[in-house]
Amino acid sequence: MAADINLIKKAIEERSKAIFNQQSSDGAWRYCFEGPAMTDAYMIILLKSLDLPYETLIEKLSERLVKKQHAYGFWKTYPNEDEGNLSATIEAYTALIYSGYKKADDPMMRKAAAYIRARGGLKHAGLLTKIFLTMNGQYKWPRLPFEPSAFVLLPSFSPINFYDFSSYARAHLAPVLLAYKHRFYLKSEHTPKLYDLTVRDSILDDGWPELQVLFTDVRSIFSSLKDELFKLKQLPPYLFSKSERFLEQYVLNHLEADGTLLSYASTTFFMIYGLLAIGYRKESAIIQQAVQGLISLIYFNDEMIHVQNSPSTIWDTALISYALIEAGNSVENKQIKKAAQFIKEHQQSSYGDWSIHAPNIKPGGWGFSESDTIHPDIDDTQAALRSIQCYAMEHPLYNASFHRGINWLMAMQNIDGGWAAFEKGTDNYFLTMIPVKHMKSAAIDPSTSDLTGRALELLGYSLHLNANHKKVKSAIKWLKRHQETNGSWYGRWGICYIYGTWAAVTGLSSVGITKQELIIQKAVRWLEKIQHEDGGWGESCESDRVKKFVDLPFSTVTQTAWATDSLISVSPKPTRSIEKGINYLLNVENLPEMSLNYPVGGGLPGSFYILYHSYKEIWPLVTLSHYYRKYR
Repeated sequence: MAADINLIKKAIEERSKAIFNQQSSDGAWRYCFEGPAMTDAYMIILLKSLDLPYETLIEKLSERLVKKQHAYGFWKTYPNEDEGNLSATIEAYTALIYSGYKKADDPMMRKAAAYIRARGGLKHAGLLTKIFLTMNGQYKWPRLPFEPSAFVLLPSFSPINFYDFSSYARAHLAPVLLAYKHRFYLKSEHTPKLYDLTVRDSILDDGWPELQVLFTDVRSIFSSLKDELFKLKQLPPYLFSKSERFLEQYVLNHLEADGTLLSYASTTFFMIYGLLAIGYRKESAIIQQAVQGLISLIYFNDEMIHVQNSPSTIWDTALISYALIEAGNSVENKQIKKAAQFIKEHQQSSYGDWSIHAPNIKPGGWGFSESDTIHPDIDDTQAALRSIQCYAMEHPLYNASFHRGINWLMAMQNIDGGWAAFEKGTDNYFLTMIPVKHMKSAAIDPSTSDLTGRALELLGYSLHLNANHKKVKSAIKWLKRHQETNGSWYGRWGICYIYGTWAAVTGLSSVGITKQELIIQKAVRWLEKIQHEDGGWGESCESDRVKKFVDLPFSTVTQTAWATDSLISVSPKPTRSIEKGINYLLNVENLPEMSLNYPVGGGLPGSFYILYHSYKEIWPLVTLSHYYRKYR
């Protein structure tokens, strides 16, 4: 059934009004960036271990963890993770025992402990979980054949070096190396004994199979390094002191004004333990400020409290501004102007790690959080540029801001033609050969379909570039090389193949690639094939773990908006699939909760998925607006 154009117009107006009503007084929109149990659990453990007087906060976070527990005793990282998640369950269980609000003999806690033991106990937790447990004295540091902190002394011409790691991996790795160097752990009177989570004597042996495999096979994996890494254990003591100073300075140089490390909760947790390991006292200003920084990341209202890993204020505000403009709202609207001013004020002017791989480029990007001043990324930059470009032609300050941002984004294109998330040149595939789970997703920051597609769409949308432009041509070639045989693309930072395909198709369309070309035809056929009977689309977070499309038994609003928008971008006339998708989006008020609030953001495969509370507002509005503008 053809969509009613008048209903679409009315929906656009009503949704725009609802979004305007949620704007903060400073021009920003602030929605919750909701992740799994990890950050709430770590916060409880940290506050109890430091013996800090935040009992009300600990109680509220504990209540949230209890509400998130499944009837079978486990915790999940996404709703349809039917067998639960071992690491999430260990983290939540441990935090509740630390909190004192739950005891090991509580029936639900006994269920959780049984679940953990049945899956091998602490020994089989994920790497980050195991490290955090170790920092709190619940696990033993591994025995390694050399002191890993000396790794940071390897020169830039080595086959691998510290700056080959992704920016987010470096920020986690630096404090961990400091803690490992001193085999540091923090205990207090609140530290429980987790004997009920052990299987045989797994807590007594090394229990780090991923690292044992790594250092057993390191010679064969990195044959070009020969014995260099193994010689590190024979280095003179002053070099180990030098590595410690390097790591400490790295951490201090990447602190934000709010006390966090790169505006992330996870890195800040690790940073606190790393600094304590080298002699900082818990009463010191830097530790106390870090704790306050973590508290500033908390989202709370009458319905929920959650430690956000990184508030998404810049991302949400930029996308909403763009959505409202696409919906036909005037750029003279005071609220849109206020949002543009907020975005412009948060453009970064400092040189971050990105400048190591792009030394001759001036700053000009945007970050994810409003506290982020040195860690810009491609996605936030392209979103910010779209939100201010309508002012760039008439206002000199916006014009200068826009061109700084464009120059920075274009300079971040990798040699292979694609764009990564944070930096160019952090795609050393030597690191992906390390036999640690999800190393490719965490250790390096290579070009991805979603970032390449989005950057490409900006170049077509804002600069009107086409396939004849050198950078555009290179990006198109990258997307053609990385299209799956079924016509889809894998998206790294969203779920997952629908997300990647949407970014690639809209990007290609914006620079003149039409439906007549095979690359688009294959993508359209795939999208139409996976459409549900109700007109919507749905994809499970499981896709991200197994790296192939896994259908959901229900449709989601956000993924339906992405898929429908993809088809609109390449279809001269509305197709049956488009009409069905639009009718699904017009029926939002009658959809079940799961369709509105399924997490479609990707963090770390199998471990961290994100529910963007803004997405159910943004993406249906964008898609309905594109339909209305193109077909009315």
